[in-house]
Amino acid sequence: MMDRRAFISTVTLGLVGASFAASAQQAGRLPTIGFLGASTPSAMHDWVAAFVGRLHELGWIEGRTITIEYRWAEGRTERYAEISNEFVRLKVDVIVTYGTAAIAAAKRATSIIPIVFAGAGDPVGAGLVASLARPGGNITGLSIQQTDAAPKRLDLLREFVPRLGRLAIVANVDSRSAVLDMIEIRDAASALGLHASTVEIRGGEQIVPAIEALRGKADALYVVTDPLLFTNRTRINALATEMRLPTMCSYREYVAAGCFMSYGPNLNDLFRRTAEHVSKILRGAKPADIPVEQPTKFESVINLKTAKALGLTIPQTLLQRADQVIE
Repeated sequence: MMDRRAFISTVTLGLVGASFAASAQQAGRLPTIGFLGASTPSAMHDWVAAFVGRLHELGWIEGRTITIEYRWAEGRTERYAEISNEFVRLKVDVIVTYGTAAIAAAKRATSIIPIVFAGAGDPVGAGLVASLARPGGNITGLSIQQTDAAPKRLDLLREFVPRLGRLAIVANVDSRSAVLDMIEIRDAASALGLHASTVEIRGGEQIVPAIEALRGKADALYVVTDPLLFTNRTRINALATEMRLPTMCSYREYVAAGCFMSYGPNLNDLFRRTAEHVSKILRGAKPADIPVEQPTKFESVINLKTAKALGLTIPQTLLQRADQVIE
């Protein structure tokens, strides 16, 4: 018959073993994060650094207490399913990604492995979670409230481009969330009395001819963000500037690559907060019990060099209202 001390020892070891199993599904390996980068390593460098840095602060050190498997889709939608299925085969403990199409692919690949998204335009409307407060299932993360910011972007664009009458909206129509955003922006623009037209693309090779077709037909270009357009943001902005076409984008990373202006959440902050979600899950929390959070800070950024190339004179009063001016 087992004595009391032996019994307690056995139970304690069992609890330790169960705790370790929760954070590492296979004995003898570190807890593993599958990082599905929807864009490229260079494009996402700062976001990854913010994510890994926050993990480090929380006690998760890459190569010592956790392993991170990085995979890069390079803006190619078909890669999302391939990478997600690979993570399932690898039996990673958490999948991290961003962008509605990539998140949806991960969701289709597994209903068991926790998924944390660093940014989704409308996670409830896209069917990714049941609600922000109670996401349910195996998914949680950060919402970027994409459509909510659209009216503010249009208001800013009208202030900075006073003769704006014709607005072109470019979007990757292979992305369901981008299509919804495009429709929302088109309707909001029309309500403001702007003539809004849409430019639909389905691959990187279509970007240049689609934008070149706008010569003489638009006064500004609204870029609906998604991994494909983010990956090609430098090319889009260079072409638009050459065509004297001011661009409105979602994030400062677009402006750093030549976009005229942006308004949206700080993505470095979102990736840091994503790390906090991941840490909770690795310590035993369930995604269903972690509310989807929303941005706490929106920022407006202007590229003054692009403005000069476009022949736009920006009043000092407007420049002072921007959170950041890139010269």
